[in-house]
Amino acid sequence: MNKTLINKILITLGFLFAYRVLAYVPVPGVNIDVIKEFFTSNSSNALGMFNMFSGGAAERLSIISLGIMPYITASIIMELLAATFPNLGKMKKERDGMQKYMQIIRYATIVITIVQAIGVSIGLQSLTGRGGEQAIMIDANLFIAISCISMMTGTMLLMWIGEQITQRGIGNGISLIIFAGIVSGIPSAIGGTINLVNTGEMNFLVVIGIALVILITVGIVIFVEMGERRIPISYSRKTVMENQNKRIMNYIPIKVNLSGVIPPIFASAILMFPGTILQASTNEFILAINDFLNPNSYFFNFLTFLFILFFAYFYASITFNAKDISENLKRQGGFIPGVRPGESTASYLNEVASRLTLTGSIYLGLISTLPWILVKFMGVPFYFGGTSVLIVVSVALDTMRKIEAQIYMNKYQTLSAVGL
Repeated sequence: MNKTLINKILITLGFLFAYRVLAYVPVPGVNIDVIKEFFTSNSSNALGMFNMFSGGAAERLSIISLGIMPYITASIIMELLAATFPNLGKMKKERDGMQKYMQIIRYATIVITIVQAIGVSIGLQSLTGRGGEQAIMIDANLFIAISCISMMTGTMLLMWIGEQITQRGIGNGISLIIFAGIVSGIPSAIGGTINLVNTGEMNFLVVIGIALVILITVGIVIFVEMGERRIPISYSRKTVMENQNKRIMNYIPIKVNLSGVIPPIFASAILMFPGTILQASTNEFILAINDFLNPNSYFFNFLTFLFILFFAYFYASITFNAKDISENLKRQGGFIPGVRPGESTASYLNEVASRLTLTGSIYLGLISTLPWILVKFMGVPFYFGGTSVLIVVSVALDTMRKIEAQIYMNKYQTLSAVGL
């Protein structure tokens, strides 16, 4: 294996290790036992899902307990604005403009983090343990100031770690952080399942059923994530002669799942916050609504399915720009057989992408909800649900592709250096 690739892998592992260390650094002035007790009693609702995505940092009220979600939220907001306002979209495409675009996202992340940190700090004021212990051990106003600074610092560190992994390591840094957070909780989930079997609270056949559900889900995810529609491309004789020493791609690959793992992540993030807020109320009507929004309910999974469909189309429309592809194709002297260059090509590509997105969104919705409904009856944690399996497998596949691409690139560089 090439030394450069080894260094990139080691850099990635080093930053992920730093992320896991930060998950054990608590915000000053909190009673960690009370916080952990609270999350243990709410492990089966929205708070349990939030704790899963944060890699257990939320139950320790770590400085990174808000996770990378503020950055993801800011990125999605900016993508939506870029698609709405042409000037912002143009700025994103320019090299110097992209730096300003990313800077705006960072500032937006700080604002979102501060707002969320204040909300968490105020909410913890009334939290007490079973023995009457207070969750906050210092002055309330001082704690709000300290927690805002601590959580903002932690989120900015996570954002920096994600960017460093993307630039200097292997794979997408933000996705790998979410991946590491989920994977870090799997050993304890497996250990808890084994304890349930040993104490007789769970049948061994149920464990076999869980394993089968996970294996089938992994197989489906791999099959669909590797799938793509290849649209054939033809080039004029002049273009072929001019580029006879270069490889010209003779097809346009369009993935079945254009939006990746973003729709399940964002759907989960949006749906779990109302349940967390409503849980603090004592009103019977509001508590009834909260029951509907509980991740264990069928209504929650139905909403998850609908939100995933929406975000799949939304994110695919941002990431796949048929107009730019058709213009670049026309500029290079290429065309799709039977389709006129220009607007006709863009319309054809949009039509193909729309059909694939429909298939991909239904796949994402089913993978995120059906396995969870199955394992729900078996009484297992969030870590074995469809969303967590989807994220883990998808990020692992993407990282493997990046490693494979790096290996091939090193081979080409070696061949070119020796004159072959």
